[in-house]
Amino acid sequence: MSPPFTINDLWAISPEMVLTTAAIILLILDFLLPPGRRAVVGYTGLLGIGATFAALGASAGVRAEAFSGMYLSDPFTLFFKTIFLLIAALIILISLNYLSVEGVDQGEYYALVLFATVGMMIMAASGDLLSLYIGLETMSLSIYVLAGFLRKDRRSNEAALKYLLMGAFSSGILLYGMTLLYGLSGSTNLKAISRTLAAQDLHNPALTLAMILLAAGFGFKIATVPFHMYLPDAYEGAPTSVTAFMSVGPKAAGFAVLLRVFLLAIPSLQGSWVQLFYVLSVLTMTVGNVVAIAQKNIKRMLAYSSIAHVGYLLIGLVAGSPLGISAILLYLLVYILMNVGAFAMVILLCRQGLRGDQIEDFSGLAQKSPLAAATMLIFLLSLAGIPPTGGFVAKFYVFGAAIKAGYVLLAVIAVVNTAISLFYYMRVAMVMYMREEPSPITALSPSRPLHWALAIAILGILIIGVYPGPFLGWAWVSLTGLL
Repeated sequence: MSPPFTINDLWAISPEMVLTTAAIILLILDFLLPPGRRAVVGYTGLLGIGATFAALGASAGVRAEAFSGMYLSDPFTLFFKTIFLLIAALIILISLNYLSVEGVDQGEYYALVLFATVGMMIMAASGDLLSLYIGLETMSLSIYVLAGFLRKDRRSNEAALKYLLMGAFSSGILLYGMTLLYGLSGSTNLKAISRTLAAQDLHNPALTLAMILLAAGFGFKIATVPFHMYLPDAYEGAPTSVTAFMSVGPKAAGFAVLLRVFLLAIPSLQGSWVQLFYVLSVLTMTVGNVVAIAQKNIKRMLAYSSIAHVGYLLIGLVAGSPLGISAILLYLLVYILMNVGAFAMVILLCRQGLRGDQIEDFSGLAQKSPLAAATMLIFLLSLAGIPPTGGFVAKFYVFGAAIKAGYVLLAVIAVVNTAISLFYYMRVAMVMYMREEPSPITALSPSRPLHWALAIAILGILIIGVYPGPFLGWAWVSLTGLL
């Protein structure tokens, strides 16, 4: 019989408790404040994130297993909780003015962002399949609502419906895989599953099927090919700030649980799942980059770009070494900054009646605002992996880990795909700097919080690109909670 929870268990989940309390306070504030003061809810949400950072810092040096091993507090968890809070803060900053432009300035939006972040934090800290699934559904249900937040917009409704249907389907597949693992091991605890399976026949077809179902379920969550079909439509139809959130939050959380499950629960099957992820990596980066070339909507282009980046991230998992896994963590940090920054630039062009989500909307931006054009160019260069940006450093370490592990062909394929990606990234740069036809957008968003988010993203990308050592060291230290 499991012992009852103690005060130490509550201390371990104090960041989640603080953030959940903040989200509830936002709902109450939204009810009390008049419609014209809803921005106060957003700023209060930022205070809640700050308080959660403080709670996270207080438990930073603690390594513990809470709630009978269902919840893990370790450096790996700390890393992901930190980047989840960074994501939430950036999304609130880029949303403060954008919601007013879209006519949906409602306080529950910020509460949903915080609830989704709580779900991500639970996912990263899960040491048990049950707590993992609870965190996954907490995150997913919040994002389903956010994707359809423009209730009078048919594209937003379509995005929410597609994301809901595919999310439910993938959750079912994931549950089948978890059920098989439970049936084979007699436990839902990841470490207990690992110990039990290590003594069993690894050629058991049921075990292989469980591995495939888990890979497919997580593949839907992080949008690997061929589980990516819903993503471009969902990204295009959802509000741009939500698209930015969807493009980084669920992917980072997906990789957190992917690493937990495959490296902690079924490391004995590494010889099999490495081959599976090798194929998925090649397919994902190639399809993402090739299809992105044909896109005229920048949100769809960035959707396929994000699919390609998932392919690059899987290279680190294929390598399977500490260098490869730490490179994944570094890549995720950079990916968050450059992807949120790119979508923030789309919001910068968004005005009443104009969404700024077509590539042609960036025409002549260098003449209208050289600073804005230079900012977008840095994001594009980082996405393409050009020095001295963080994107180059992230790809350098991921590709280097593959070569060091003996996967030279995979690294070559990744480099070729990087060259392909230059075409569609630089097409946006060409439109900004060389297109003479004026854009219908005559003014940029005056939102200061949006400008702060862009500044944070730019500084982060350039600092990591020039001085990556501390960030790679942080990622390396985080592995002590995983390997």
